[in-house]
Amino acid sequence: MDNSPIAAVAGPTVPPVITPGPPHTPLVADNRRRIIVFLILLTGMFMATLDSQIVATALPTIVGEFGQLERFGWIGSAYLLASSAVMPVYGKLGDLFGRKYVMMSAIFIFTVGSLVCGLAVSMNTLIAARVLQALGGGGIMVSIFSINADLFEPRERARYQSYASLVLMLSGAIGPVLGGAMSDLFGWRSIFLVNLPIGIGVLIGLAFLLPYKRPARKPKIDYAGAALLAGAIGSIVLWADSSELFGGLLTMKSLAIVAVGLACLAGWLWVEKRVPEPVVPLTLFSDPTISLLLFLSLTSGAIGIGLVNYHALYLQSGLGMSPTIAGLFFIPLTGGIALGSLTSGRIMSITGRYKVFSVASTTIGIVMLASYQFIGSATPLTMVAVVMLVQGIGIGMNQQVPVLGVQNAARRSDTGAATGVVTLTRMGGASIGISIYGAILAAGVARSKITVPGISDIEKLAPAAVAALPEETRQLIAQVYQQAYQPLFMTAAFISFLGLIAALSLKNIQLPVKHGGGE
Repeated sequence: MDNSPIAAVAGPTVPPVITPGPPHTPLVADNRRRIIVFLILLTGMFMATLDSQIVATALPTIVGEFGQLERFGWIGSAYLLASSAVMPVYGKLGDLFGRKYVMMSAIFIFTVGSLVCGLAVSMNTLIAARVLQALGGGGIMVSIFSINADLFEPRERARYQSYASLVLMLSGAIGPVLGGAMSDLFGWRSIFLVNLPIGIGVLIGLAFLLPYKRPARKPKIDYAGAALLAGAIGSIVLWADSSELFGGLLTMKSLAIVAVGLACLAGWLWVEKRVPEPVVPLTLFSDPTISLLLFLSLTSGAIGIGLVNYHALYLQSGLGMSPTIAGLFFIPLTGGIALGSLTSGRIMSITGRYKVFSVASTTIGIVMLASYQFIGSATPLTMVAVVMLVQGIGIGMNQQVPVLGVQNAARRSDTGAATGVVTLTRMGGASIGISIYGAILAAGVARSKITVPGISDIEKLAPAAVAALPEETRQLIAQVYQQAYQPLFMTAAFISFLGLIAALSLKNIQLPVKHGGGE
């Protein structure tokens, strides 16, 4: 699931590759039943993607109850990291055991994880529950497109996958609003517990209506490669957060994490060169265009997904909004992403050019992120909405570029793996970005020289508690967070600048009208 979070909203779906072969026989012959199964699948996907978005506006309330602001980002980062780690495995598990039961297992795991999240008693237990939830969420996002390939013929499959993309955008638009409202009305635990009846309903529907298709082949799953890759990415994320976890980036524990990450990376390279079906073909990285596009995907994940949770905290703690009002401000951001993605996608389909959109996207990102330095409590809310709208347009313009460019540059036999790598790098960038932002924010709040009378621990103030304080006290708290956020947004602007360098380095390639015999 860009889970994420926003990338889930406008992130790339996996387009079908049309290849010559025997006629396609739909898994469900009856058209009405096939549509019902598809709607059930969309409900499961909506549940998984909505949960990534709905949590954003509730996070400040969660921090207010549990404290530990330095681990704020891990609620989102742990989910993204775990889901990206299992995504490469779920596809082949479906080929090995049948997609019906793999999909049902993913939904069951996600539902149980939601229950544990709702019953969490501390920040650590909530983070652990989010990992469990992600082990199912990653499978849901991968399995639904595989099942669609069984349900629909190639020509109509693209139309139904566009409906899936529309659901992704819808979940991103209403998720923060719904999360803020539910957090205000029923408490933050309700945003997780609401998944229980939905998950149970989806499980029952799939059990009775989706036929079981026995796999025709026995693929060799690269478990070792997937585990070593997850270990390497996890080590990077842990090291980025080690200034808060272990007191510095160069402490013994931090350096030990770096050593583990390098060992995992070396082991992964060794394994991928020798297994018959590697989780990531190393030949992809021999093309400089693919490498640049994957770096762009990494930076877009850090900006488009990694910043979402921090926008919610900024709006509530820095600008003094309630969770409900803060959720409403995600509408221009999400609407901008949809507008930028749809517009750029349409122009790319006509011209075949994608480099210009990466350059424009990263440039807009630099300008908009730097403009947050001039936003404060006295700034008109319409101006804040305009900044978020334009920022969203910039994010959306680059959403489809990495996947289209990589699919065009990769060999036809590596198209599926290449698309998976784009998703993996985007999720990895989001995880790394979240950890970096969290460390910067926690350090900024801890080192603030502003004294707030009567407040001993500013991190444990939920938005509702802040709203009950005197106006002067609320202004001081807002100043603390505004100062802490300035280096965070400038760091994000620098990441966008690195993306701009990669975008400018791309060749001005024109996508072909036909590729591999398919339109």
